Amino acid sequence: MTASSPFQALLPALDAFSRAKPGQRLDLPPVAGSGDALAIARLAGGKRMLVVVTANPIDAQRLSDEIAWLAPGLRAHLLPDWETLPYDSFSPHQDLISERLSTLYAISRGEADIALVPASTALYRLAPPAFLAAYTFFLKQGEKLDVDRLRAQMTVAGYAHVTQVMSPGEYSVRGGLVDLYPMGAALPYRIDLFDDEVESIKTFDPDTQRTVFPVKEVRLLPAREFPMDETGRTRFRGRFRETFEGDPSRCMVYKDVSNGIAPAGIEYYLPLFFDETATLFDYLPDSAPILLHRDVPGAIEAFWKDARSRHQLLGGDKTRPILPPEQLFLSDEAFFVALKERIRLSLPVSPLGGPVEPLPDIAVERKASDPLHRFKAFCAGFSGRVLVLAESAGRQQTIAEYFAEYALKPAANADFDAFLASDARLALGTGPLAAGFVLPEAGFAVVTESELYAATARTRTRRDSRKAATMEGWLRDLSELKPNDPVVHSSHGIGRYMGLVHMDLGEGDTEFLHLEYANGDKLYVPVSQLHVITRYAGADPEAVHLHTLGSGQWERPRRKPPSRCATPPPSCWPCMPSAPPARATSSTSSSTTWKPSPTALASRKPPTRWPPSMPWWPT
Repeated sequence: MTASSPFQALLPALDAFSRAKPGQRLDLPPVAGSGDALAIARLAGGKRMLVVVTANPIDAQRLSDEIAWLAPGLRAHLLPDWETLPYDSFSPHQDLISERLSTLYAISRGEADIALVPASTALYRLAPPAFLAAYTFFLKQGEKLDVDRLRAQMTVAGYAHVTQVMSPGEYSVRGGLVDLYPMGAALPYRIDLFDDEVESIKTFDPDTQRTVFPVKEVRLLPAREFPMDETGRTRFRGRFRETFEGDPSRCMVYKDVSNGIAPAGIEYYLPLFFDETATLFDYLPDSAPILLHRDVPGAIEAFWKDARSRHQLLGGDKTRPILPPEQLFLSDEAFFVALKERIRLSLPVSPLGGPVEPLPDIAVERKASDPLHRFKAFCAGFSGRVLVLAESAGRQQTIAEYFAEYALKPAANADFDAFLASDARLALGTGPLAAGFVLPEAGFAVVTESELYAATARTRTRRDSRKAATMEGWLRDLSELKPNDPVVHSSHGIGRYMGLVHMDLGEGDTEFLHLEYANGDKLYVPVSQLHVITRYAGADPEAVHLHTLGSGQWERPRRKPPSRCATPPPSCWPCMPSAPPARATSSTSSSTTWKPSPTALASRKPPTRWPPSMPWWPT
């Protein structure tokens, strides 16, 4: 992103903050909506890493998504929360550990422009940076590889040996093939060996086992945030006996670690694995400014109150003794003392009075003759350009059709940079921004679905990719539907929307959606349950086949087929036919493993033995 780019010309008032010196404390101007992500991306355009400490984990995740869309050239890394309460007896998800280790490695090597850290996460004591350096290693194409030595290294790093790699922290060795899923990696890697040389390294899809793209090297981070090798376990046992009174053999945590097992909740014993722990500030360069996003002091105070309360509640269990909070977390005083010698920036809680202003009320008014009259009035009275953002490509198409019904024709927009470079008065695109804003100085406004459909706004969270198709056609307001439009009910299937009806079922007058199904069957859905209705996305809405209520037509195709063995193990290769079996479909046998029929056994050719270095599946 060059200094002369349109993005760098935004918010010129922030240029003064980029020249701040260590020890200075400065307050940023207030910003509204997702303007905070814009301001942070603008501040991070220099040579120094910017560390953003947010008041809650939700804001950290939101900023990560929004900054990636506003300024895709910036390397923004999120240090996620463990998503567990202090002293919980279960461990964080492996994907969270993977992302944490990747972020710590990136910021320790200066490979990040922005580090996003929730306030509660910033208080946790961490493994020292030397631990990551000692337990990280690389595999490169063309170099020699001793498989037995690799097994030992993977075990020391905490990786689990499995038959099929599916999640971070796993590996598998099958003859001349080595599958690895490194911590911090988006996809697993398949290493093909020619004798003892790495012939090729390719990423692959863990579900289909198909190759995605080749790479030249693989970085392997440790699988945990603490060492589970013999040295680490010995240090844990010694420090455990020094810290806690009584017979350690009665504690299951002590016995599990002694046996090389990482018990659930072991993360809250992390200081016992090291002579000295580190903090977030030990990973950061001295020149990195710290930006406190919203009410960070209040968040720290609330976290410590909860930590002390849980320690008092759980501290009496002699079979599972716990460390005092001071050994696990930074105190509020220690946290702010660590900020003393650094550049400290603060983003005010109030969004009013700054260069980024909030939008007026532009919500759709369903019962009006023109539901978009507020939005039209804003566009007519605003001298700049307007960008409307939908949540997905499907929602973008829905909004485009909705606008067209009321004489609005926005130009299609690819991304934020494309909007800045264009001169379209009204544009429509997709983006992850949670809230809109107005930037009068730059002459543009950003409108999201949260403002258009204020009455039905949904909280943004991490979405499961399997729900993406449903989200594409999600309705945000009844004004998007017209009578006779086909719709899909999540439980009853395809019906036709006939309009709104009012009924009194003993709780006063209530609005219902009138849906009509095959054979004239009727279904009335309360408007409050609009989230169970999606738009029909078929080719010809007029010729749609309606489902029959109570027939099970909708449930049968939605049932998940039984799992099958997608990749036969090496022990099955000598018995396989010369061609691999066809992929099982819903019409095949319900058996969970592939087995040739008696006719095939009698008529097939002699089996072909597939060497381990030649996978039988197509790539």
